[in-house]
Amino acid sequence: MKRKSVAVAAAAALCSIFAAGCSGAVQTEQTADAEAASESVQSAEPSNDGGVVSLTIWAEETNHEMLGKMIDSFKQQYGGQAQFDFQIAVSSDAQTKSDVLSDIHSAADVFFFADDQLSSLAAGGALAKVPNADEIRAANTEGSVAAASIGDTLYAYPMTADNGYFLYYDKTYFSEEDVQTMDRILEVAAENEKKFSMEWDSGWYLYSFFGNTGLDFGINDDGVTNHCNWNTTEGEIKGVDIVNAMLNIAAHPGFLNQPDSEFIASVQDGTVIAGVSGVWNAMEIQAAWGSDYGAVKLPTFTCADKQIQMSSFVGYKMAGANAYSEHVDWALKFADWITNEQNQVLRFEERNQGPSNIKASASDAVGKVPAIQAVIAQSEYGVLQRVGNSYWDPFVTFGENLAAGNPSGTEPQEIIDTLVAGITASAVN
Repeated sequence: MKRKSVAVAAAAALCSIFAAGCSGAVQTEQTADAEAASESVQSAEPSNDGGVVSLTIWAEETNHEMLGKMIDSFKQQYGGQAQFDFQIAVSSDAQTKSDVLSDIHSAADVFFFADDQLSSLAAGGALAKVPNADEIRAANTEGSVAAASIGDTLYAYPMTADNGYFLYYDKTYFSEEDVQTMDRILEVAAENEKKFSMEWDSGWYLYSFFGNTGLDFGINDDGVTNHCNWNTTEGEIKGVDIVNAMLNIAAHPGFLNQPDSEFIASVQDGTVIAGVSGVWNAMEIQAAWGSDYGAVKLPTFTCADKQIQMSSFVGYKMAGANAYSEHVDWALKFADWITNEQNQVLRFEERNQGPSNIKASASDAVGKVPAIQAVIAQSEYGVLQRVGNSYWDPFVTFGENLAAGNPSGTEPQEIIDTLVAGITASAVN
């Protein structure tokens, strides 16, 4: 279906929502109108009219079976109030913002997304405000609540606190000492004619090479553009040092650049014995490697003759209710249900997804899962993803070029200058 475009005020759409709320962005008239629309279409409690309530849910395909169980328990809880007709459609959490805002009225009643999409969805009027906000704040971790809020308003239901990445490895090949450095990981992979896998055309993953170097990057006060000095020619770590470090990794026979979507297949066929990914692949990794499945923080890498700890973006996932749902009251009720303590425990048990619910996250079982412990350990070296629109596209060319070994022979300084020029561009995509 061809989707209609929805204009979204850029400053409001990209404002920072961590901690104190929007950073440097002024609430636009459109955002105010969207809030008014949201309030006008939702009520505090679902009506008890005994009619048929049809709800469409967008979710990753790997979560559909689990979601079906949550739907069953919801029907048991509320079956006396209405007849329910649920439809689950395949949708990527990463694409929720663009899919919803392209046609809000045709979007799902309930959908899932990462915290960096919240500002755009709220500014576009797509999210119904959480009516039981105080209850949700008390039940979930402070960070997850802040990530689901703009100012004092809670726009979504916190669901997971594990949206980051770390290192998976097969203990058949690696010791705990081996996985502390990128150099040794690549050596072991090559010695066994295997590969270490990482996605290199993604700014999400490649931030790991820049974040702990002492160089500066961030979103500006306008909430739209970025500042970045990764191409500096001064200081202990320079931009060309990072480029050269990445070229050395790319040239190693133990390295494999591939999309995260292909990572599991390479693990299953035995090609890959270590790689960078997140908890969404934990169950498949465990199935492939069994008791040899290991997960730890990202390693250090050699840069300018120093060992630099790799950084990461960290974040949260949440569930939102469409403000224009025909049954917005029930959509809110369902979003609340599938993110409650009971269902966060189920999500952990079936998909190894780390809970944001305080009681669920404190369980002994959560503490024993390598992937969740790895994302917690890596979070010490990570930052929330708060970037302007122009951050993403330049990394595609940058990463692909370096992964291929810089076949054009472009000078490293020119490579990093081009990347920074793209990141700091003023145009909004």
